[in-house]
Amino acid sequence: MTSQKRSGAQSVPGGEIDAFVRRHFLWPGSLRLHRAALGLDLLRAPLNVLLSPLLVAARLLGWICGALRLARLSRWLKSRRLLLRTAVAARVETLILTELLDVPLPGPARPHASLQQAILTTPALRAPIRRCGSVAAAERMAGRIIAALGEYSGARAAMAEFTTALIMLMIGAMAFHAVTPGAISMVPGVAAQVAKSTAIAHFPFGAGPGALWYGLFPVGPSPGLVAATLICLVILGAIVATFAGVLADPVQVWLGVHRRRLIRLMAVVEAERDRAPEKTFVAREHFLARIFDLWDAVLWILRVLRG
Repeated sequence: MTSQKRSGAQSVPGGEIDAFVRRHFLWPGSLRLHRAALGLDLLRAPLNVLLSPLLVAARLLGWICGALRLARLSRWLKSRRLLLRTAVAARVETLILTELLDVPLPGPARPHASLQQAILTTPALRAPIRRCGSVAAAERMAGRIIAALGEYSGARAAMAEFTTALIMLMIGAMAFHAVTPGAISMVPGVAAQVAKSTAIAHFPFGAGPGALWYGLFPVGPSPGLVAATLICLVILGAIVATFAGVLADPVQVWLGVHRRRLIRLMAVVEAERDRAPEKTFVAREHFLARIFDLWDAVLWILRVLRG
């Protein structure tokens, strides 16, 4: 047991972090982890894709308010947890608590209220909790640790979105010979192909003459088809993002990203244990994923302006 090797106030050894990363983020660990996504995560993922830009906007406004010395509003904006907690995220948080922080949990994934209670009652954190001086202060400490865990799992989700954008970029380059960093920029090519295929299939003299005819006289997609294609691609992209971590996790292990991210998280937890909660864990990966959204929107605007 790791609790026998270190007390609640000691840092997590780098060897334990490395073993944790290899165990859960390389294959077959990453495959086992993503089995939790087979369920309601398929519904949560599309909603999180829509909520992610709102999360980034709230963070940016929080930093602006901080620069304007509106401290209370800045803290409120930065603390907003707009994304839905997925089963994969809950599983990752549970693994970190049980294997790295020695917090015993009875089940594979627990709601945040249960996590807070488990942190407050774990023997490994007894001394730091006692130093808090009051139940309310101890609950705030546990809440900040849980918030940091949520930021960490959110960073993994953002990298899955980033991976999905890269996949769309490669598909667009191979299938349409175009730059398609997202669903919006991919819509024209997909909708045009669907419209052409449908027109050829309904050509009165057969598919062969229809292909020749519509090769000379292209048919454009209707507005309804464009809208339906956009909705389908957004949903498909969200589903791909749900499982994109299967590919993204091993790559991040090889690049050392997972290790560095976990070390940052453990530093925040140690600061809480030492009653120095000035350190916060911020998932910058959300901004990386939104770069593709902005790129996608700019390409769409340019196509509209070109008519």
